[in-house]
Amino acid sequence: MEIGVTLRNMGDQSDRQTLLRCARAAEERGFESAWVVDHIAIPPDDAEGSNGRYLDPLTTLAWLAGATSRIRLGTSVLILPYRPPLATAKAVATLQELSGERLLLGVGVGWMAPEFKALGIPRHERGRRTDATLAFLHQCFADDVMEANGQAFLFRPRPARPPILVGGSGPHALARVIAYGDAWLPMPAPLEELAAAKRALVDMAAKAGRPEPSLTLLGRVGRDVDAGARTLADYRELGAERTIASTRYDDAEDYLRWLDGLVAMRDRVN
Repeated sequence: MEIGVTLRNMGDQSDRQTLLRCARAAEERGFESAWVVDHIAIPPDDAEGSNGRYLDPLTTLAWLAGATSRIRLGTSVLILPYRPPLATAKAVATLQELSGERLLLGVGVGWMAPEFKALGIPRHERGRRTDATLAFLHQCFADDVMEANGQAFLFRPRPARPPILVGGSGPHALARVIAYGDAWLPMPAPLEELAAAKRALVDMAAKAGRPEPSLTLLGRVGRDVDAGARTLADYRELGAERTIASTRYDDAEDYLRWLDGLVAMRDRVN
């Protein structure tokens, strides 16, 4: 099982020095991937922990791609209905190209009503818009010549399509995994719930004649090595191809101490 880590692209910990040091430390310690989140417009009454400061995820990963060489770079998750499909496809392809094809594209439909309102996007359309963008992304990475709004154009650069990890756990999300995803990336939940949803996903894939999607799990992993190793072992037992370990941290020194503990947890499990 691969182990990835989250990076805080929000709050005080998202200054350039801290981000850079944390990303390079994760790469130096051999972690497979580093992940950031996506928020665009946090309302003042919901800014605890971030003070409303969020860096754009694709821009952040593009910057980190130039400062690292091996570690894969992921979104957990990019909210697709927030952005126009063509502009999203161009940004994704550019990041995939310039990173040396290290992108892991986690995607989701979003949930925060104030953000949809600020963007002028009807929240009730988020599922339909997400599906349309995913279909468009698949088309863009399949052919140099594309069409949008009746206009043909060349879609270049066209590197290999990044793996698409679909977030969510409800029936519509699982159907989206089967239709468009390479992997399932659910939110943290009790193991029993994850196992039940995975069984449903496997059954859906078989009925659709599709290969079983791989599983990436996002989990809070604290500082206790024994407890953290048990969490990682539980996720591996559930069949996770990758665990994205997350924690809160105050600064780069705090993050590095957590990484060193995570190395010990990883070594016990693998």
